[in-house]
Amino acid sequence: MAELLRAADFFDLRAAAPFVAAAVALYFLAEQLSYLRKKGPLPGPSLVVPFLGSAVRMIRDPTGFWDVQAARARESGAGLAADFLFGRFIVFIRDSELSHRVFANVRPDAFHLIGHPFGKKLFGDHNLIYMFGEDHKDLRRRITPNFTPRALSTYAAIQQRVILAHLRRWLDQSAATGEAMPIRVPCRDMNLETSQTVFVGSYLTEKARERFAKDYALFNLGLMTVPVDLPGFAFRRARLAVARLVRTLGECARKSKARMRAGGEPECLVDYWMQETLREMDEAAAAGRPPLAHTDDEEFGGFLFDFLFAAQDASTSSLCWAVSALDSHPDVLARVRAEVATVWSPESGKPITAEKIQAMKYTQAVAREVVRYRPPATLVTHVAGEPFQLTEWYTVPKGAIVFPSVYESSFQGFTSPDAFDPERFFSEARREDVACKRNFLAFGAGAHQCVGQRYALNHLVLFLALFVTVADFRRDRTAGCDEPVYMPTIVPRDGCAVYMEQRCDTFPSF
Repeated sequence: MAELLRAADFFDLRAAAPFVAAAVALYFLAEQLSYLRKKGPLPGPSLVVPFLGSAVRMIRDPTGFWDVQAARARESGAGLAADFLFGRFIVFIRDSELSHRVFANVRPDAFHLIGHPFGKKLFGDHNLIYMFGEDHKDLRRRITPNFTPRALSTYAAIQQRVILAHLRRWLDQSAATGEAMPIRVPCRDMNLETSQTVFVGSYLTEKARERFAKDYALFNLGLMTVPVDLPGFAFRRARLAVARLVRTLGECARKSKARMRAGGEPECLVDYWMQETLREMDEAAAAGRPPLAHTDDEEFGGFLFDFLFAAQDASTSSLCWAVSALDSHPDVLARVRAEVATVWSPESGKPITAEKIQAMKYTQAVAREVVRYRPPATLVTHVAGEPFQLTEWYTVPKGAIVFPSVYESSFQGFTSPDAFDPERFFSEARREDVACKRNFLAFGAGAHQCVGQRYALNHLVLFLALFVTVADFRRDRTAGCDEPVYMPTIVPRDGCAVYMEQRCDTFPSF
């Protein structure tokens, strides 16, 4: 009897197999037809691998994948290209004006800024980049006190103490080994400590900092992996790590609120933010207005994580490219050193003040050129909430993931764009910062333009000033060492390996 039942099951499976195969074939056909319909006249592959599309190539070689998208967009003359990733139709935008159309139309019925193809699942809901309209505008207004000249001056002193402490370690390590040191990971560690200290100061305990560093490393790994949200996968570990990071930062906001309520003076970014927030909360209560929105501690934690993410890896990228560019351009290096020497000396025992940062005009031009030449976040990911007519001949379909390329824009319009040339931002005769303003998109544009760009540029200027003053350095140049790779922002392939030795007689201390 059992043998008869097994035989019946076997024949049932055999009978069902053609129907299963037909269903799978129909699914694949429907997917291909849907892709071709959405693609329309855009350049891109004619056929795509079911569900995965070009995902394997993108994960194995992100630089090569995006180079192919840019080449298709450029060679076709369309300024756009199409492809398919993890079951999602994507549109790559090379043309600066089309990128501006996306940035200018972030709203519920057009484009949604998501930061990552699976960003909302990864970052969580409490994040500034997912907000729209008046709600978003009001929150950005309340963030403004975080980046006033007074606040930036407070941060500058913190930044310099952290930078110098790390430079001391780099020089000691270089002296001990005599070998070239890749600085990408040391820069990342330095920036993480800088961001933690500037943003939340002493509210983050030493034990919390250790856990924080581990969680942020898990988050970084998850950014560049297959988005499988199951136990054991890097994406799941990253998502859980973000939740812990947000809770930790939310606890810092709670402590800051209590200290500012007690009349404390601001010592870090969250203090400036909570001071202003408490003032507005009190005014609303006194006037009988509804309570202020977005004042929950965990919401603040999400917003602070957004700041941290924006500052951390982007800054690491810029510092590495700055060191590489200065090594390649000794004339630029000499000018930066000479300018810094006119306003600050390592023997002074004092930090570089905000006024002196402003006086270093050429060093600022170098910082801006680094960001133009190698914009850290090369793509700004959006999703189309509704169909959107991007050009006269193409409508982006609902649900498409859209990638405006700020990297490609950085090489459009500028004089000799492939050359590293700080003079374009320094020369009064050239003024390319004005003439090519619409192509300088490293900090975005529109309602979601980076609110902390002044802080980011100050950090790069301070690092340049301190590094070139205290260190003599030489790049360990090998074949392909400066090819960009995604980690997740772009960095030199070799991690920017340099030989270093102390340059100044007295190492700064303040």
